Amino acid sequence: MSLNIELLESSFSQIKEQETEFTTHFYTNLFADYPEVKPLFVNIDMKKQAKKLFKSLVLVVDSLRSPDVLANALKALGTRHIQYGVLPEHYPMVGSTLLKAFSICLESAWTPNTEQAWSEAYAVVTELILSGAEYPTEMSAPLKKINSLHR
Repeated sequence: MSLNIELLESSFSQIKEQETEFTTHFYTNLFADYPEVKPLFVNIDMKKQAKKLFKSLVLVVDSLRSPDVLANALKALGTRHIQYGVLPEHYPMVGSTLLKAFSICLESAWTPNTEQAWSEAYAVVTELILSGAEYPTEMSAPLKKINSLHR
């Protein structure tokens, strides 16, 4: 699968102007749609967390033309996420919430092509993050399910 880098970059350039609005929509929807993830954020400064999320998105988009840089950064992120208690089944929740936040912030610029581009990009990002995460063997079933959703 080849990513639509131009569309990802152009749509994200619109999001960059809406950082606070985007991250507010993201976390509001994440906690409303998936309350089971709230415990992961109990002792977290949400302003800092929102900045980290957005910084990660900037890194992804800025690194789309440098796959090795992107892969290494995302694998390291996967390793860190295990320490935070993130499980494989959380990734589809985050993915759908990201798409929802994009759709809200992009409004009429959220076209079927834009949605497809971001869905495909998130599938690649998830695969790279999970490749850096060493989950116990009993977690392989959820990983297989996640990977099959993105193919």
